[in-house]
Amino acid sequence: MTQDFEKLKEWIGQKETDIDYVTIPSVHRLAATLDRDDAMPKFGDVLPPGWHSILFPRVVRHAQVGKDGHPERGDFLPPVPLPRRMFAGKRITLHHPLLVGDEVKRESTIMSVTPKTGRTGQMVFVTVKTDMISPRGVAITEEQDIVYREEPAKGAPPPEPQPAPGTAVWQKTVTPDPVMLFRYSALTFNGHRIHYDHQYVTQVEGYPERVMNGGLTTLLVFELARANAKTPLKFISSRNVRPMFVNRPISVCGEPSADGKSAKLWTLDDTGALSLSATAEFQ
Repeated sequence: MTQDFEKLKEWIGQKETDIDYVTIPSVHRLAATLDRDDAMPKFGDVLPPGWHSILFPRVVRHAQVGKDGHPERGDFLPPVPLPRRMFAGKRITLHHPLLVGDEVKRESTIMSVTPKTGRTGQMVFVTVKTDMISPRGVAITEEQDIVYREEPAKGAPPPEPQPAPGTAVWQKTVTPDPVMLFRYSALTFNGHRIHYDHQYVTQVEGYPERVMNGGLTTLLVFELARANAKTPLKFISSRNVRPMFVNRPISVCGEPSADGKSAKLWTLDDTGALSLSATAEFQ
C-alpha cells in the first residue's frame, strides 16, 4: 500500500473542466423526485440551494464502468487500490444563485489524497475542490471528500451509534423507497450499484439493503433549511457518518442558533442513530 500511495500523489493538483446547463426538464424532474408540487420552472428562475447536485455527472462509455457501477479509476480520480468507494462529506459555499437556463462551467482540482487507518482497516480520502461558474461569476465552491476503504471483516460489528448533536426544532420524516433512489441516481447519472441492485449490495458489499444516496441525504438537509430558515443559506459543511437504507424512515432535523444566522443540521436513521451531521450559515 505504501508504494501504491506514493504513486497516487501524482494525482494531487490534477484539474478537469466541463460545461453543463441548468435545464427546465432536469429541474422539473428533481422537484418531482423530492415530491414537490412546484410550478413548471421557467428561464430565469432561481435554482434552489443544493440542487446543483444534478449538474456535471461523470459520464464515461459503458466499457469504462467498473464492477460496482462507478467509472473505472485512474482518469480524473486516482486509482486507489481499495474496493469500496463512498461519498464522505462536503463543504459548500454559495456565492450567488444559479438560474434556470444558465450555462455553467466547472473547474475541479484534486486537492489531497490522504491515507488513514480506521476501525475497518485501511482507508484513503480524496478531496476534490470544484468551482461552478455562471455567466455572473463563481456561483458555488464545493469541496467533496470521497473515501475508499477495505472490505469489512466478515461478522464485524457495526460502528457504535452516535447521538443527535442538538435538540430538533425543525424536523421532517422521509422514507426513501427504491424508486426515489433510482430516480435520483438517474438524474445524476450515478450507476453505483449499491443504490439499486439488491443482489449486488447484499451479496457482494454485505449491506442489509440498498444504500441511501449520500448526495440525496445532503439534499434533504438543504431542503429542511430552505423550508425553515429566515434567510438564504450561504455555507454548509456536512459529514456522512453512517449508511442508511431504503424503506426505512429518516428523521431530517435542525436546530437554529438564537440569532438565526447558523444552525446544526442532521439526519437520524430508523434506530435513532446519527447518519449525517452538518453545520450551516445563513445570510
